[in-house]
Amino acid sequence: MTGKTVAPAGMLFLEDKLREICDRSGPKTKTEKHRGLIPKGADSPFGDFPADCRPSKSSTLPTRTAKNFSREVGGTFTTKVGMKMEDASKPPQAAGAFHRRQITPSEFRRFYDRGDLPIQVLHASIGNKISWKVDIEKLDYHHYLPIFFDGLREKEDPYRFLAVQGTYDMLEKGGSKILPVIPQLIIPIKTALNTRDADVIATTLKICQVLVLSGEMIGEALVPYYRQILPVFNIFKSKNINIGDSIDYSQRKRQNLGDLIEETLEIFEIHGGEDAFINIKYMIPTYESCVLT
Repeated sequence: MTGKTVAPAGMLFLEDKLREICDRSGPKTKTEKHRGLIPKGADSPFGDFPADCRPSKSSTLPTRTAKNFSREVGGTFTTKVGMKMEDASKPPQAAGAFHRRQITPSEFRRFYDRGDLPIQVLHASIGNKISWKVDIEKLDYHHYLPIFFDGLREKEDPYRFLAVQGTYDMLEKGGSKILPVIPQLIIPIKTALNTRDADVIATTLKICQVLVLSGEMIGEALVPYYRQILPVFNIFKSKNINIGDSIDYSQRKRQNLGDLIEETLEIFEIHGGEDAFINIKYMIPTYESCVLT
């Protein structure tokens, strides 16, 4: 972060606070933790409480036993063999392709909690920064870059801020060290996209764009892995904001998934070599080339 420009990771924090003000519902972190969408984390800054000192749960969901299940459905042959009858009057359930998935604790969270990462938050007047304890050029990219990429799916600070901003810093100064690490970055990228969380997907797409533009041959090195990372692109490609003839004043935030996916695919095609388009077209049939005429 140079000058008075807010870092990309800092914009995520400001956007969360803006949503809290506009929604007037307060932070949603506790609700998401209760629903199991994001990791609950430790009980305190010093770790988990002992088992005998933890507060008792005030409300627990009733367990569904086999006896209760048979009463609800009826003691028919299907229940006896473990099958549930379908009610013809009920509409079929939604497939849930756009539903958010549970976000599991990342390796970045584990490494940061035990103090294995050479970073700390530097609180400044205009947005926070990352204070690196060692020079970024001296880092082992094979070890640290996949860990930072794995933290892209975090939604709780300081993990999210450090992972996102640390990834940007490492890609900015990585140079030739990034290309050999590409195979190790595929699983973290795929895991972040498969959360189906709009904020996580948008952050990952922006990181993918910076990744391709951070060095030569990186775009071509990603082509063999399109089958792992492009299926989620195909799901959210048409997810645009339908506002009619109104003006979208938040375009600068680049949060519209449809536009972000289109930009990312165009960058993939331009920097992916001659085989990029046919591989993108195989995974996303609705994509039209920005190079071929």
